[in-house]
Amino acid sequence: MIMETLPPCPQCNSAYTYEDGEMFVCPECGHEWAKAEVATSSEEAASVRDANGTPLADGDAVLVIKDLKVKGSSSVVKVGTKVKSIRLVEGDHNIDCKIAGIGAMKLKSEFVKKA
Repeated sequence: MIMETLPPCPQCNSAYTYEDGEMFVCPECGHEWAKAEVATSSEEAASVRDANGTPLADGDAVLVIKDLKVKGSSSVVKVGTKVKSIRLVEGDHNIDCKIAGIGAMKLKSEFVKKA
């Protein structure tokens, strides 16, 4: 028997959701949502977008659009710095990269644009 994993409730994050026709229902808070909403929200969450809304992918090159101070250092990543071969990760700072002269860093996608 194959067990299907149902998404948690988007309002209370309960794991006890169930299907009711074309809807998902949460028995704990009573929230109902369409199955189609789950597909679009998971696609949106998976995509990382730059400051202009362009989707980013692993291996892309980006340009820094704002001077960024490096925590714990007096260094600054200047506007226009090109960063090659980025790697997308989960979390607040969703880009892992190496910057020449500074080293490994994590950047927020809102401070870069695709090169």
